[in-house]
Amino acid sequence: VQLQASGGGLVQAGGSLRLSCAASERAFGTYVMGWFRQVSGKEREFVAAISGGGGSSDYADSVKGRFTISRDNAKNTVYLQMNSLNAEDTAVYYCAAGRSSGLSRGYIGGVDYWGKGTLVTVSS
Repeated sequence: VQLQASGGGLVQAGGSLRLSCAASERAFGTYVMGWFRQVSGKEREFVAAISGGGGSSDYADSVKGRFTISRDNAKNTVYLQMNSLNAEDTAVYYCAAGRSSGLSRGYIGGVDYWGKGTLVTVSS
């Protein structure tokens, strides 16, 4: 599975961005999809995940109420809508895919495929 993330950029604090991740896999709907982020020198951390059918999702406490993950299985694409951004959200964001239920709970070991990251920079 090849994952191509896009949509990162520079935004002011309080602003919004939407990340997209397009997958090459025809069986896209069978994969749990997720977003992780990483700041230089720190471990990659879970942000959000969504089930294959899109009926359930989970979020890191730090983004609950501000970020929304969604997917369009007809377009093989998963999205991350990020609102009320703050400087602590600055990171490289990675799209992830997996067939393990662990990913749906934010477990990084449940990731089978990673996309290349897209940088999000929030200026304060």
